Amino acid sequence: MSLLCVGSVAYDVIELPGQPPVEVLGGSATWFTTAAGFFARPQLVGVVGDDFREDDIEFLRGRGVDVAGLERKPGLTFRWHGRYHDDLIGRDSLRTELGVFAEFSPVIPTEWRRPDILFLGNIHPALQTLVLAQCRDTPFVALDTIQCWIEGARAELVRLMPRVDLLFLNDDEVRLLTGQNHLPTAARTILAMGAKALVLKRGEHGASLWTANGVALIPAWPVDRLADPTGAGDCFAGGALGYLDLVKDTSPDAIRRAMAVGTVVASFCVEGFGPRSLGAIRPAQVGRRLSDWLEAVSFDAGRVLKDIEIG
Repeated sequence: MSLLCVGSVAYDVIELPGQPPVEVLGGSATWFTTAAGFFARPQLVGVVGDDFREDDIEFLRGRGVDVAGLERKPGLTFRWHGRYHDDLIGRDSLRTELGVFAEFSPVIPTEWRRPDILFLGNIHPALQTLVLAQCRDTPFVALDTIQCWIEGARAELVRLMPRVDLLFLNDDEVRLLTGQNHLPTAARTILAMGAKALVLKRGEHGASLWTANGVALIPAWPVDRLADPTGAGDCFAGGALGYLDLVKDTSPDAIRRAMAVGTVVASFCVEGFGPRSLGAIRPAQVGRRLSDWLEAVSFDAGRVLKDIEIG
């Protein structure tokens, strides 16, 4: 199979409580492909400036990422500067400098235009629409978005919903997009818009998968140390879709299994700082934690129902 990601490649300036600002490699596509690289050989389409460091491109290549679709243009690479609150949940965006990303118009290489799985990172819905126009026959489309696109381009985003097989949103984004405060009602409203499945991300409280057939609950791994939550959502998606690409299956059952993989990969993300810390994690470490996670969530459902005489 093949996995294509279109999104931002950037440099992030991160301020953690009590620490000076540090610039690290960032961007939705960077985090996604770094995570997906545990299981797949993702293809990346994005744009960077002539200030983008060659060793960062080599880092991506070392993760198995095909960077043939990463365009370099004269100018500065997209930069975001954020300061986290003491709880490491809330944060303030202090500065956003789009650089060459302001003129980004993704062109998908001809030989990449029918990926088995397409991930549309949190770029403007007009750009996501442009990518879909070039990848019309893609059988499985996953999409992520953020608050500024929901507020600034809601109509374009809603028009995309019937094309989306798997939508990634956090609880605030679901409420904002639907106008519903009750999360189950909001999730079902998303499905009514046309999306075939919704992954509702809730950070340390885990995630849930919503489809027409019901809901699946996925608890988060209780990390010992929360270092930096930047990129966790993209790592979740990268781990999940990388798994789907590995097993060559996008059925509802496979998506549920993929969410288990994604939540474990994301747990390593928040324990480190920047994509390079995730790149230092070995597949065996992911496997051991996934085994522990599966043990933690498993139980004998038949025994429980028998004990209380139901079913």
